[in-house]
Amino acid sequence: MTRSDSQTAISELDAMRRAIALAERGWGRVHPNPMVGAVVIANGVVIADGAHEEYGGPHAERAAITAAGSAAHGATLVTTLEPCTHHGKQPPCTELIIASGVVRVVVGLRDPNPEAAGGLEKLRTAGLKVVEGVAADEVARQNFRFLRRFSGKGRPFVAVKLAVTLDGFIADGDGRSQWISGDAARDWVHRERAGYAAIAVGAETAIRDDARLTVRGSVTPRVAPSKVIFDRSGRMRDHHGIFADLPSVPVVVIHGPETPPVLTPRTGLTLLPAATLAEALDGLGSLGIDALMVEGGGRLAGNLLAEGLVDRVYQLQAPVWLGAGRPAWAELGGRSIDAATRWHTVDRHDLGDDTLLVMEP
Repeated sequence: MTRSDSQTAISELDAMRRAIALAERGWGRVHPNPMVGAVVIANGVVIADGAHEEYGGPHAERAAITAAGSAAHGATLVTTLEPCTHHGKQPPCTELIIASGVVRVVVGLRDPNPEAAGGLEKLRTAGLKVVEGVAADEVARQNFRFLRRFSGKGRPFVAVKLAVTLDGFIADGDGRSQWISGDAARDWVHRERAGYAAIAVGAETAIRDDARLTVRGSVTPRVAPSKVIFDRSGRMRDHHGIFADLPSVPVVVIHGPETPPVLTPRTGLTLLPAATLAEALDGLGSLGIDALMVEGGGRLAGNLLAEGLVDRVYQLQAPVWLGAGRPAWAELGGRSIDAATRWHTVDRHDLGDDTLLVMEP
C-alpha cells in the first residue's frame, strides 16, 4: 500500500485502470480469492492505493484506506471488485469504508461469491454514492479464474499458449522448438504459469522436450500448478521428467479409455480416461482444476480450438522464418474467409523481439 503526493489529475476510469494494474501484484498468490486493486482519490488526485497481495492478507480496500488515513474523509474509493461484507480471514471491507468517511465508491465488478456479496447495497444504505461497471470487461478478464468458480461451468477455463514463427510453425522439421521465442517471452511464460491451476501438454511434446512444466519466474505461486498430459495412446512412462516433482506437484495423465499408460501408481498421480476432449476437461474440472494453460503441441491446440473449447489464446509471435516444420493449430481444417471465426485481440505488447497477442472469442 502506498500514500501518494502526486498532484496530477486522474479520471475515475484511469484510476480504475491503475487499480487493475495494482491487482496484478496478487497474481499466483491470492487464489482462491480474487485479485483486487484499490485507489483513493480526492479532487481528482490520487492520495493512496493498495492491492490484495497475499492470500489471507489485507484486502485492497483496507490497504488503500489505511494508507490514506484521515485524507480518506470525503474522498472517492475506486476498487476493482465489490467490497466484501463477511468475516473471513479479514474483517468486512464495507465497515471500514463507511467508517473512513469515504463518500463515493466506484466499482468494476460485483462479487459473484454469494458469501461475500451485498457490499454495494450496504454502502448505499449507509448513504454512500456507488457507481458500478467501470472497466468491467477488463476486471473480468483479469479475474477469469475467480469468476470461473462461480460460473456454473464444470470444466476449467482453457488458455492455449503457442510460440509461433512468422510462417506459422511451432517447431522445425525435426520437432525442435527450443527456442523459437526469446528470453523475455520465456520469462513471461513462467510468470503466467504461476496464475493457473494446471499446465498441460500433449504426450509428444512432453516426451520430445522432456517437459517439466515448472514455474521458475518472478512469481512463486502459492500453490504450484498441477501438470496435465494429454496421452491418448498411453505413451508416457515412469522415467519421463514431467513426473520428477511427484508427489508435491500432482500430475494428471489423460488417456483413451482403452489405452492406459504403463505407469507405477504413486501419490499425486491420477490416470483419467476420456473418450473426447470435452470429457477430458469435464474430468479435470471434477478434480478441482479451474484454469488450464495448454502449451502444445499444435495438434492438441488445433483440436481444442476446432471443438470450441478454448477461452483464451496467448500467441507469442517470433520474428523467425522456418519454411517448413510443425504447424501451429494443426487439425483445424480449412474454411473460407466468410466462414472463418474472427477473434478479438484484447492485449498486444512486445516481449523483447517477440510480440505477445492475447485473443478471446
